[in-house]
Amino acid sequence: MMQQLDLFGLPPQPPTVKQPAPGEPGLENGAPPAPGAPLPAGEAPVKGKKRGRKSLKELSGDPHVIQELEKLTLDKQYYSISEVAGMFRVNTSLIRYWENEFDILQPKKNRKGDRLFRQEDIQHLKLIYHLLRERKYTIEGAKQKLREDKRIASRNFEMVKSLEKVRTFLTELKDQL
Repeated sequence: MMQQLDLFGLPPQPPTVKQPAPGEPGLENGAPPAPGAPLPAGEAPVKGKKRGRKSLKELSGDPHVIQELEKLTLDKQYYSISEVAGMFRVNTSLIRYWENEFDILQPKKNRKGDRLFRQEDIQHLKLIYHLLRERKYTIEGAKQKLREDKRIASRNFEMVKSLEKVRTFLTELKDQL
């Protein structure tokens, strides 16, 4: 029988897995096991950081984005797309996508083509964010809602914001008691 040789002419070695000795750092100290090592009974493999796009459940895990935006003072006349994306904790590509989908978003563009968002645009983005992420509308549903009754939608959004302020005030008051 012929053996396969590697580039240096050495016979292939089976991979070895070093198990930690008692008292050595290893599984009992929280370190991950070596690749291919058997896991102790009842333990599931630990997965690393999830790659790719976040699900809506993960994105809606932080419901205080709008409240934090209300606390910010918008003192500049124009904001770049990266600043706006940072405010909403989303990617710049999502802001560009919303700009293409919603007619109410009309940021100015400079000669270079960079988007410059005014305070009015940020208010529109707050409304869009509220409809899509907090109220769980689809893109088409949010478009229809804004087309049919933009004033009513924005008024409802303002009422929700004011009710959330009252709620936080009352919870702070309750905690002080």
